[in-house]
Amino acid sequence: MFVTPAYAQDAGAAGGLISIIPFVLIFVIMYFLLIRPQQKKLKEHQNMVSNLRRGDQIVTQGGIVGKISKVKEDGEVEVEIAEGVRVRVIKQTIASVISKTEPAAKE
Repeated sequence: MFVTPAYAQDAGAAGGLISIIPFVLIFVIMYFLLIRPQQKKLKEHQNMVSNLRRGDQIVTQGGIVGKISKVKEDGEVEVEIAEGVRVRVIKQTIASVISKTEPAAKE
């Protein structure tokens, strides 16, 4: 009579631990399939934005193609989208760099 309650409690604890394992596995799978690649992509985008230079040809997230005419320190760039037409664009809205300019040679 004293032995059966002890076995019942032990079986309940093991059953609770086994029921948590699928949730842990789902989180691990979500991390490797969704979270980790998104963090990598964000890091690459931040690196691209920090390396923008005058003369780079870019595409904004709105689909505007232009050439950077001035890089400002306050998180903006001035983009020439047509001859004599310049717009200010937030750096983070630049989707990709089409062609990079070579850095000026240091003498």
